[in-house]
Amino acid sequence: MSISLRAVTADNFDIVSELPLLPEQRDYLASNDYSMAQASFHPATMHTRAVYCDEDVIGFLMFVSPDEEDPPGYYQIWRFMVDHRRQGQGLGRAALGLALAEIRARPDARSIEICYKPGNANAKQFYASMGFVEKGMDADGNDMLAVIELS
Repeated sequence: MSISLRAVTADNFDIVSELPLLPEQRDYLASNDYSMAQASFHPATMHTRAVYCDEDVIGFLMFVSPDEEDPPGYYQIWRFMVDHRRQGQGLGRAALGLALAEIRARPDARSIEICYKPGNANAKQFYASMGFVEKGMDADGNDMLAVIELS
């Protein structure tokens, strides 16, 4: 099995849009539709990726590059999901590894941040295993922030 990240295009938009989460996961993540719409208004800074296993779309990821209001080199992963039918197979780990490598390859990259709901023990464990270190709650007190420092 080969995992790859590819741009969201007219050819895969509908498939990405229809990827299901389990009902108990829906409170943890904005919909793929919302994320893709949001990114369409910010194409310079919001980067959407379809996660492929061979030629099948199995997930979605969106990362954000810094704009003029962010510290230089400050990247954020805003969305990451894998179809619930493909979870637990190591595919999400491989996909997130590819996203981290893509961000690390950017010459200005200094840190990568991700957030998750504090009650989501699976996310906490998964992101920690990928090198993210918790740094506390966000300004609204709703999400845990975790970061990988690159420099």
